[in-house]
Amino acid sequence: MDKGKSKLGFVITALLLGILMSAMDNTIVAAAMGTIVSELGGLDKFVWVTSAYLIASAAGMPIFGKLSDMYGRKRFFIFGVIVFLIGSILCGTAETIVQLSIYRAIQGIGGGALMPIAFTIVFDIFPPEKRGKVAGLFGAVFGTSNLFGPLLGAYITEYYHWSGIFYVNVPIGIVVLVLISLYYHESMEHSKQRIDWWGAGTLVTAVVSLMFALEFGGTTFAWDSWVIIGLFVLFVVCTTLFILIERKVAEPIISFEMFARRLFASSTLAGLCYGAAFITAAVYIPIYVQGVLGGSATNSGLILLPMTLASVVASQTGGFLTTKLSFRNIMIISAIIFISGISLLSMITPETSRTTLTMYMLITGFGVGFSFSVLSMSAIHNMEMRQRGSANSTMSFVRTIGMTLGITIFGILQRNSFSGKMTDAFAGSGASFAGDSGNAREILSQANRAKMPPEILTKIINALSSSIAQTFFWAIVPAVLAFIFVLMMGNERVKAPLKVKKPSVQE
Repeated sequence: MDKGKSKLGFVITALLLGILMSAMDNTIVAAAMGTIVSELGGLDKFVWVTSAYLIASAAGMPIFGKLSDMYGRKRFFIFGVIVFLIGSILCGTAETIVQLSIYRAIQGIGGGALMPIAFTIVFDIFPPEKRGKVAGLFGAVFGTSNLFGPLLGAYITEYYHWSGIFYVNVPIGIVVLVLISLYYHESMEHSKQRIDWWGAGTLVTAVVSLMFALEFGGTTFAWDSWVIIGLFVLFVVCTTLFILIERKVAEPIISFEMFARRLFASSTLAGLCYGAAFITAAVYIPIYVQGVLGGSATNSGLILLPMTLASVVASQTGGFLTTKLSFRNIMIISAIIFISGISLLSMITPETSRTTLTMYMLITGFGVGFSFSVLSMSAIHNMEMRQRGSANSTMSFVRTIGMTLGITIFGILQRNSFSGKMTDAFAGSGASFAGDSGNAREILSQANRAKMPPEILTKIINALSSSIAQTFFWAIVPAVLAFIFVLMMGNERVKAPLKVKKPSVQE
């Protein structure tokens, strides 16, 4: 028994480390992006570094989830780790921004297999009454990795070299490979089935087209240019074809029958909205601290610590409560707290103190933390073993799409708002940076802001603060939508097995 528990502990450790690598990779790169661009060049192409990873990861999630249902979790989890490590090593050797973007796409393919399969393995090896605690732990690692990534990225870049943010994955990945190979043994029988290659192809093409259209629209190309219009048309055509294909093939990549289950559909859509709203806090609070309050890049990362800790506590609490309350009741509490946190963040001004901001972040982090564990459990609840991989990967895919759409759409809103407010603030002044958010952000660096005239600095700070607050205001929309989807979840909950009373000696 002790030996079995020991093996299980090694498996859980490996899965946690795998999630840590995959979830933290994007945020750790974001912290080093300025240094990478200054060394490799390609300022006009640096968005590809993030987009390539997100697109490859999102597109791969439902595919690997389905393959793991068909042929087993272990082989595709190991495949994901190996591809992720190959991509990481290649990224560290990149000499141009285009090379780095290609290598990041390779990383993303591996990352698309790691996270959904890891969560699915937990549901395979643990009984229902124990899944809540483990899912809470996994959710806590997910939340922590996304928020601690920028700190680690800034530290490695400053004291070593930006390539170190990729090489740090290698020792972690080797440990994961060893532990999974030695201690994880599947008992599930697998049967060969026909792979839906047409569905996979149309899905990948649709995701890539949409992401590139949103990424380059209004920046590299005008929204009404033939390139952007063509990408949107391609997205619509491929999405339509994907839906038609998936409804006819015997073994679809994404089974629409799963969405006929109310709990799965509502949980997945709630996850999309949570991801879209929460990404704004993770991205724009550091910008607010650095640009408005005058903190350093490292301090702006440290300021996220309260939100990190709150999300970890909530994730663990949510997992524990799944045997006490229904999924819906837990998430109603979560959604109300989350909406409150985002609403409070929408009221920040240059006069907002760090203590007040910390309180807002604690509320926001605690609200979103439940979703990391509870939604992952509810989406897969009562699914057969052969559906779990597909269900979990679809949930992860939709949440990733939500985060990607959120950071893109809210990024456009913030950029346009900031540019307009800058233009208004400097109208008639003749300042060369009026309306130029790129120059303004450069001027707001610690080294440059000390040299600026106070009246100009104040105008830029007000414009930046107002644009970020307005972005948080718009983020209330997906937060409210998440609440609506939560209300549709029904009254299902994890049912722990009844404890049988042992007869006494007298009996």
